[in-house]
This record gives sequence, C-alpha cells and structure tokens, in this order.
Amino acid sequence: LQKSLNETFGADKYSEARKEVLTNMFSRPMQMALYFCTGILEDETLFRHYALNVPFYTHFTSPIRRYADIIVHRLLSASLGASSPIKMKKETIQKQADHCNDRKMASKRVQELSADLFFAVFVRVRT
Repeated sequence: LQKSLNETFGADKYSEARKEVLTNMFSRPMQMALYFCTGILEDETLFRHYALNVPFYTHFTSPIRRYADIIVHRLLSASLGASSPIKMKKETIQKQADHCNDRKMASKRVQELSADLFFAVFVRVRT
C-alpha cells in the first residue's frame, strides 16, 4: 500500500498530506487487536497472530502504560514461576479484558473523529 501511494503522488507541496490522509483512510478498516483471556476461548486458532503468522501470541508493553499490560505481565510472571499465581478467576480476567477493549475502542473513535474534524477544517480553509 505504501509503495503504491508513493508511486501515485508526485512531489508537489500537498503530496505528503494526500498520502497521509489516504493511508489513514485505508488503515481504518483493519481489524483492531482485542484482549481476551485464553482460558475462556476453546478454539486455539484464535490465539494466532495473522500478520506475524505465529500460532500463539501475546502482546504487551511497559506495565506503566495500560492496565491490560499489568495483567499480562503478572500472568506471564506467574506462568514462568517468577511470582505466585494471581488470584483472579478467568471470568474476571475476561471481564477486565472486555473493559480494556471497550476503552480502547472508545479512544480510537475519539481519535478518528478528531482527525475527521481537523481534515474538514483543513479542506474548508484551503478551498
């Protein structure tokens, strides 16, 4: 996609802006990653990462960023024997994952609406 966009647009002063807008519009329909508790899902094919083509995948960043990352760190630490198991039922973990997914989607929607508003103002000013 990026290669096609680079080849399509020239080097005028608005080419980068057009490319950025189209990249944003093309990437919106991509499926967002969701948090889930593996103990809830029976179908292990749902654990795979499509783009990386790996059968089992977990994602996390620094535990100071998101609550979901704290839970993943704690679960990984317990599974490796580095800490005691966390005392949460899998249904509770899934409930937390659902809440994190809801907040993430709401945040993404606000970001998209903000970008749409900025783009509308940008177009209006330029015409």
